[in-house]
Amino acid sequence: MQYIHITSIDDDRLKSFTHLTEPQLRNRLEPSMGMFIAESPKVIDRALAAEVEPVSFLVEESWLEGMAEEFDFVDRRWGADVPVYIATAEELRKITGYRLHRGALATMRRWTLPSVEEVCRNARRVAVMEDIVDPTNIGALMRSAAALDVDAVLVTPSCGDPLYRRAARVSMGTVFQVPWTRIGGDDRHYWPWKGIPQLKEAGFVTAALALSDDSIGLDDLVERLNNTPDTPGHIDRLVMIFGTEGDGLSKHTIAHADLTVKIPMSNGVDSLNVAASSAVTFWATRCLDR
Repeated sequence: MQYIHITSIDDDRLKSFTHLTEPQLRNRLEPSMGMFIAESPKVIDRALAAEVEPVSFLVEESWLEGMAEEFDFVDRRWGADVPVYIATAEELRKITGYRLHRGALATMRRWTLPSVEEVCRNARRVAVMEDIVDPTNIGALMRSAAALDVDAVLVTPSCGDPLYRRAARVSMGTVFQVPWTRIGGDDRHYWPWKGIPQLKEAGFVTAALALSDDSIGLDDLVERLNNTPDTPGHIDRLVMIFGTEGDGLSKHTIAHADLTVKIPMSNGVDSLNVAASSAVTFWATRCLDR
């Protein structure tokens, strides 16, 4: 590693941490040249374990010793030329105004996303995030997917980026553990008109999580997963589709899906937010993994 002490957060060498927006870092035109920021040692550890290439590090002085194993790994895997910029806690705090970074940040190289076919080839349970934009919800869904053994996650063209700094941090780095990709790439006309048929052709039953007059209960969905293969309505491979904050799923998605599923509610509550509803659904449908 190249250890470089920084006296000011305004140093030009830190512009990827301080001056570039996350869409600028993403670099849609040349994904292989794009980067993202990993925040906190836990997220950095999981990214490195997934063979994500680091570009540079920005570390608080007091965290250097604690990250010695990570830096040794980087030296062995990618060579000794990766810079580690070292700054005081006071200077690092200027990035956000408070100590959000938890001691360490890293810029890391984006990778070319796999195809939907690759991600879903051996999957039995797949989650789709339709147009979810809040990084906290994206990260929470990814974390629940990892914890509850969902095989893959697909994000629609208008969905936020699971690699955005806050999303990756909220996911606790599980965004590097759960296979995921963007269905339809950046073509906003692909989903749901082409995307849902693509998943059906791959052998999945598509379930839209939404309130509608013909919604079945989550318990009914679980019964279809648990019954024998020769039972009418049996489901062997399932796609669970979750909608954006506020508006929920689009009417086109609900119309194209095989089923509409709702989580029964009490006390006049009509729905849960997407982070909670996805966790409940992942837990209930885990029978497919047994």
